[in-house]
Amino acid sequence: MDTRDLVDHIPSLRRYARALTGDRWAADDLVQDTLERACSKWRLWRSGTDLRAWLFTIMHNVHASHGRRISRQGTTVAFDEAAHDLRGAHAQQDQAIDLQRCLMLLPEDQRAVLLLVALEDLSYAQVAIVLTVPIGTVMSRLSRARERLHQLMEAAPVSFAQRTGLRRLK
Repeated sequence: MDTRDLVDHIPSLRRYARALTGDRWAADDLVQDTLERACSKWRLWRSGTDLRAWLFTIMHNVHASHGRRISRQGTTVAFDEAAHDLRGAHAQQDQAIDLQRCLMLLPEDQRAVLLLVALEDLSYAQVAIVLTVPIGTVMSRLSRARERLHQLMEAAPVSFAQRTGLRRLK
């Protein structure tokens, strides 16, 4: 296998990882971990099969493993990061940011299906392979994700002060 084939898929891996994690740094880490695993497990890929679907499967599994590890260990957030996040919440007027926020509010399984179908343009069959679920489950999750995303996007925007209980001092 030529490494250029692998390199050609990096932009779509980065895009999916960014949408999946909601964080640029975490997305870059996820892509790197995915590529490391793909290189170490290269002999498992069957020539003639869909390399893109195989890479997304690896990414999904790496992300799920990382999520399970985090839930067992818990997370620590630096004070500076938390303060930055609060300041950033004040600027969430842009619809693209609202979409990202709403995507992150979707359940993980629904978000993964929605992103693979809508963002990465994978077929239902490919998504079923990536997530190792039946096609009917893919269609069901996609339907629920679209409906929930629509509800979230239609909800009235909540101001920064209402979300945090903080008010601005002059």
